[in-house]
Amino acid sequence: MANDKHRVALVTGGMGGLGEAICIKMAALGYSVVTTHSPGNTKANEWLSAMKAQGYNFKAYPCDVADWESTVACVKKVSEEVGPVDVLVNNAGITRDMTFKKMDKANWDAVMKTNLDSCFNMTKQVVDAMADRGWGRIINISSVNGQKGAFGQTNYSAAKAGMHGFTKALALEYARKGVTSNTISPGYIGTKMVMAIPKEVLDSKIIPQIPMGRLGKPEEVAGLVAYLASEEAAFLTGANIAINGGQHMF
Repeated sequence: MANDKHRVALVTGGMGGLGEAICIKMAALGYSVVTTHSPGNTKANEWLSAMKAQGYNFKAYPCDVADWESTVACVKKVSEEVGPVDVLVNNAGITRDMTFKKMDKANWDAVMKTNLDSCFNMTKQVVDAMADRGWGRIINISSVNGQKGAFGQTNYSAAKAGMHGFTKALALEYARKGVTSNTISPGYIGTKMVMAIPKEVLDSKIIPQIPMGRLGKPEEVAGLVAYLASEEAAFLTGANIAINGGQHMF
């Protein structure tokens, strides 16, 4: 899966957790890796320095993926300063969990805009240029809860399910142009966010749902991203690949 030519990979929400693992994996394969961070993130330079100390010369740009104008400006700057984007990983996402009875429009809108509208906003900036060059990869990070639903996550589950509908339609439109579009649906992965769940809840409620009896590793999902970005995955498009330790099969 080596990257046999200079290519640029843009990973949204790449600072920490799953996004960081994806950035590291793509860099190891020879991609020039760019990530986005929320405007006003005061720890962005700290993260870049920590990554540089490990040998990773990432670039990072402020971008509100939920805002059209922000994505236009961000991708324009990336193209000018790094190069045209060859691989887009739509990884940025948020949660605003509560029962539907308590759900208000603000929390519905926030999740839909950040988790679903962002796919349109970011993909729109890069996909036609990919098609013009005859090569590109759109990889959307969804969730097992977009497949099976989850109590208290009507907003999140709807947005993550919507990502796959977007993926399939996009795949049909760009299949003949050398651009693939696929979704990855992780289960519970051992990121800082998941590990912040109280241990008794993990041990009694979450782990028992997973036939493998453990959380997934960010590196395992990153490896799947790397495959979808590779030359070997050129015939794979419109798929939703579950990576959840057997928690949900369909």
